Amino acid sequence: MNIEADRADIDASKAPLLDHLIELRGRLIRSVVYFAVAFGIAFSQAGPIFDFLVQPLVDASGTGARLIYTKLYEAFFTEIRVAAFAGFCMAFPFIANELWRFVAPGLYKREQKALLPFLLATPILFTAGAALAYYGVMPAAFRFFLAFQSLGGSDGVTREALPSMGEYLDLVTSLILAFGVAFLLPVLLMLLERAGIITRANLIAGRRYAIVAAFVVAAVLTPPDLWSQVALAVPLVLLYEISIIGIWFTERRRARAAADEAEALGPTPGA
Repeated sequence: MNIEADRADIDASKAPLLDHLIELRGRLIRSVVYFAVAFGIAFSQAGPIFDFLVQPLVDASGTGARLIYTKLYEAFFTEIRVAAFAGFCMAFPFIANELWRFVAPGLYKREQKALLPFLLATPILFTAGAALAYYGVMPAAFRFFLAFQSLGGSDGVTREALPSMGEYLDLVTSLILAFGVAFLLPVLLMLLERAGIITRANLIAGRRYAIVAAFVVAAVLTPPDLWSQVALAVPLVLLYEISIIGIWFTERRRARAAADEAEALGPTPGA
């Protein structure tokens, strides 16, 4: 009964291919406009945004951060990259909404309801990962690296950290993106389970390999200090366990829904 209703919903939303292409073009244009507007706003505030990104280095040094640029145009292009990064973060919810509104008519009603929690959880988990990178990992990692400085030592050799603006921005944005994307692990695993690619039993059986993989990923994505690697690996392991629990709840909900549907249809003829 529910399947027939779902098929009716799909049939009602069918449109010629040309109409779909026209709709896709309109949504792509709106997405570009969203990004352009967000980029303009972010570029007007590129200085304060960059200062915000530099704050972990300031906190780690204790005496203020000193960044240099070795090319005349580096500072300008750094601000453009800052604006592009911040603009994409600002425009992403609107772009994701356009993508959802394009895809949703092609999904069954129950599939739309199933995907909605994942769409809501994605920005929350990404923000949590980015916040951990910014407030937890960067200050500790930067203190570790700055400890190698030697200003006017007894050996007469001065070692001073003078990172360039572009290199610092690369490091900060890569850490934010790495932690943000890594925190989307529950969304990925639960979507794979919904698609029938993996099961909860597979995740339980592969737990030991997942733990090893979490530390390998953390070693690749983070700076080479122990705190940064542990700060990413441990949350990844916890998120893996949360995914297993979440799949258990969805399995129970699907089982109850199937039982209710079977009860509503009544006994089969001849039973």
